[in-house]
Amino acid sequence: MWQNSPPGSIYDYIRVASFSIGPDGLIEQWSSRAAALFGMASTDAIGRDPVEAFMPAELRSDGHRRVGEILDGKEWTGLVPFRMPGEGGAHGVAEVYVMPSLTGQGERAALCIVVDVRALRRIETDLAASQAIFGQSPFGFVLFGTDFAVVRANQRFATVFGGAAEDHRGRTVDDYLPQAEADRLSATLKRVLETGESVTDLQLVGTAPGTTERRHWSMNLYRVHSGAGRPVGIAGLATDVTRRHIAAREAASARRNLALLNEASARIGNSLDLETTARELLDVAVPGFCDLAAVDLYQGLLTGEEAAPGSWAPAHRESAGGSAELRRVAHASAVADALPTAVAGSGPPGPDDVPPALGSVHRFPFGSPCAVALRSGRVEDVPGDEMGFVQSTLAVPMVAHDTVVGLVQFSRTKGSEPFGERDRALATELAARAAVCIDNGRLYRREHERALILQRSLLPPGDPEAAGLDIACRYLPGNTATEVGGDWFDVIELPGHRTALVVGDVMGRGLRAAVAMGELRTAVRTLALLDLEPAEVLSALDEVARGLGSPGGERSEGFGGSGGAQWPSRAAQKSREADLSEVYLATCVYAVYDPVTRRCTFANAGHMPPAVVEPGRSARLIDVPPGMPLGVGGEPFEEVEVELAENALLTLYTDGLVESRDQPLDEGLAALRSVLTGPQMELEDACDFVLSTLDTRHGEDDIALLMARIQGLPAEAVGDWTLPREPRSVGRARELARTQLLSWDLDDLVDTTELLVSELVTNALRYGEGEIRLRLLRDRTLVCEVWDAGLVQPRRRRARDTDEGGRGLQLVGLLSAAWGSRRTPRGKTVWFELALPDGEPAAELSVEQLLSMY
Repeated sequence: MWQNSPPGSIYDYIRVASFSIGPDGLIEQWSSRAAALFGMASTDAIGRDPVEAFMPAELRSDGHRRVGEILDGKEWTGLVPFRMPGEGGAHGVAEVYVMPSLTGQGERAALCIVVDVRALRRIETDLAASQAIFGQSPFGFVLFGTDFAVVRANQRFATVFGGAAEDHRGRTVDDYLPQAEADRLSATLKRVLETGESVTDLQLVGTAPGTTERRHWSMNLYRVHSGAGRPVGIAGLATDVTRRHIAAREAASARRNLALLNEASARIGNSLDLETTARELLDVAVPGFCDLAAVDLYQGLLTGEEAAPGSWAPAHRESAGGSAELRRVAHASAVADALPTAVAGSGPPGPDDVPPALGSVHRFPFGSPCAVALRSGRVEDVPGDEMGFVQSTLAVPMVAHDTVVGLVQFSRTKGSEPFGERDRALATELAARAAVCIDNGRLYRREHERALILQRSLLPPGDPEAAGLDIACRYLPGNTATEVGGDWFDVIELPGHRTALVVGDVMGRGLRAAVAMGELRTAVRTLALLDLEPAEVLSALDEVARGLGSPGGERSEGFGGSGGAQWPSRAAQKSREADLSEVYLATCVYAVYDPVTRRCTFANAGHMPPAVVEPGRSARLIDVPPGMPLGVGGEPFEEVEVELAENALLTLYTDGLVESRDQPLDEGLAALRSVLTGPQMELEDACDFVLSTLDTRHGEDDIALLMARIQGLPAEAVGDWTLPREPRSVGRARELARTQLLSWDLDDLVDTTELLVSELVTNALRYGEGEIRLRLLRDRTLVCEVWDAGLVQPRRRRARDTDEGGRGLQLVGLLSAAWGSRRTPRGKTVWFELALPDGEPAAELSVEQLLSMY
């Protein structure tokens, strides 16, 4: 069958040409290929001697001899050097096959077939190189025809897919890959064949014959052309990149784990609340690490039960019926609203297994993986439900400081990648970080509660009572996310029905601040009983506060002993540096109210100014010079005396009421004045109204609030007389006291009062100076005061048997409920107090009490 040879055949590559030599030895016929090979047209070649035209001069004699032999009928094959005609023509070597022939007239001639040796050598080299690359390459080479069937494959390709290289001829991509991957590769082959655009790193997934292991291949494809440029197929270079994929997956997993740990560090533990910390853990884990998760904490941990050291260990938490009680404090799901039974915690889930509800208390069965994890402190695998959608679950104990505080369960659903060893390590790390935060929260909450109990125990119980004052107070501690502060208030009864009102704030937080507050409050009450002026009380309190921050309570500026100032020892310096962090400053406002005059004396140590609102007027801040905080030292305190109107409302408070991070102090004080100027209401309601109306940002700081309604003693409840300095004033004093008590219907107190008044006035005449002032006050008790200008304070002493006097103050002490003396700006005041009769007969003195005076 005749067929045209297409361009680009093998003859085009090996450059075959032909010509004939006539009987005369001259070129008789010249083919087109000869013209192309030698660069000479047929018109120029015919009739020429080929030896003279193409052979070098030194070879022409031998050439003529060879031509003669050929024309004599001898065949010859050999290599013949030649050159192109003309000066500077190229040289070459031709392989010539000469066959004798006869002309039509019977004369001898020759037919010559010429092959360019250089082209043959080039083809041989190319074939050898191609065979070396194709056959010896460690990569899989495959050549697809234009029908996308395999034309040729190398042995490396056959090693992967089985059989010999020749066995793959005629196969298609469907014989190697799953349908989806085969369709994708077929589409790519078609595109490469049509467009000529090569494809690099085409990722394919499949399994090698006889195995179930997933393999990954990277394939490069390019179109192959003939010598004439006609597409003849697609060549493919396939590389097994399974190891690279595994390494990339592990690297991605490591990066994901590091990112999760970094996120956990930033997001877990921002709150000291246990439940909030558990939710923060799940916010990190779902869905970044797992699809479902739940956290259970020991019930005793959440209720604050105290236990001996080590009793929180897992071994002490189990019982024969299962684990100790736990409470589900958090759960999360990325696939459904309800958690599956895989995180119920009872082991292999059953058809009736229901996960604990959020907030419910439950136990894990003794032999369940969750109970085992709690006992051992190690991660346990919880089997998945074959009928459900959970693939696997990790039960991870939450361990902090060798203590198990709870359990977290991580679950992945079917279709997700199962948990591996890296995942187990990551789950353990996540649970441990959350456990440490939860344990810190537990420890903080315990200290917070202790500090709060201590602080509350140091505050006045209930609403204190005072003469001439209606008092209401509130104390609001910071929430569990903030430490207890050192805010306090106090109401102290003073002689003469006067009252000391105190509000203070220790700078600092925690149990130490609460203890420092207790020490300062105790010091204030002690100093108040000395009946010092407000400025003197704060000065003495400043000394106490400075001693709180020094080793052994010594003053902070003193170094040596009585020998003068000395440099401290090295150990003492280190001790002072260590104790520097224990220095506590405090602010305090101290006020003394006298119900007889309705005057209040204030002294301020760096505290918020008191506020007062009088009937029909706007609230104002009392301008009390703010001295330095307690503990700073070196500056005196000033006093301010203010006369308060009847029914005026006095307010003392700490900075938590008017200042926060989002509200400047000036704005808070203005808001307080606005609230206090509001409508009149009961004092208890006024306290609640202030706290609910102001934007206190409660939780950032403690708040102490003390409000007092001014109710002065009525004039009929006060008896006040001035007596001359003469003996008859004693009798006059008894008479005045009797008359006043009878007008008050206090007949039962007349005799005792007359006796004690006589003793005090007599002492004033004997030991005092100046005129004498007698004052009787009736409120919840009866108070008698005797004033004189003498500075010598009375001192009670035991009289000897031979003494004729010295028993007056002993008598006062026995017959009165309380007695004492205090300095005044112009002398002193000696006073005693008697309880008002309650209808019962007064108790008589015992024989021992009477004899003790003699």
